[in-house]
Amino acid sequence: MARQLYTSAFLHFASLLFIFRTISAVRFPPGPTTTYDLDFIRTSCNATLYPDVCFTSLAGYASSVQYNPARLARVAVGVSLSRAKHTATYLSKLSRASASAAVHDCVSNVGDAMEKMRGSLRQLREMNHRRPGAPTFRFQMSNVQTWMSAALTDEETCTDGITEEMEEGETKTAVCEKVADVKRFTSNALAIVNTYANSGA
Repeated sequence: MARQLYTSAFLHFASLLFIFRTISAVRFPPGPTTTYDLDFIRTSCNATLYPDVCFTSLAGYASSVQYNPARLARVAVGVSLSRAKHTATYLSKLSRASASAAVHDCVSNVGDAMEKMRGSLRQLREMNHRRPGAPTFRFQMSNVQTWMSAALTDEETCTDGITEEMEEGETKTAVCEKVADVKRFTSNALAIVNTYANSGA
């Protein structure tokens, strides 16, 4: 009798475990993108220097961002970081085949910019439960603003070095275009971060 009760209890537990794992495995897709969500992205991007680039790069996240400035700031910084990673990979490959000191310096500059973006993203993620306007919120947002501004400065230092020291040619043009692209994304992310910080001031 005891063995039957044990077997029955075990089978019941196993069934519950299977059901729990099945439910846990389900991934609910984000809701459909609404005009309202897209309007929020478009309006936010209008405060940037490159609104078209901003809207094109962030519109795909509208259903996840919805009408949430904090989420938008995190997404904008994340997209900028992703863009910088691609450029860093390109520059790293180029530096191995180039003796140009400017290219090697540029690799370091973009790497520094990426570290500051990572720090900004970590700070924004830690602020999930911070109340806009609170002293802690203002202090942490000040950190993010400082880091994103410094990241943009790092990228500008890269292009300055390339412009001044590298010989004219296709490689120089390609490097300048790729870094200029990253600068646009970083500039937009900084503008969105500033808007979020000011809204909670």
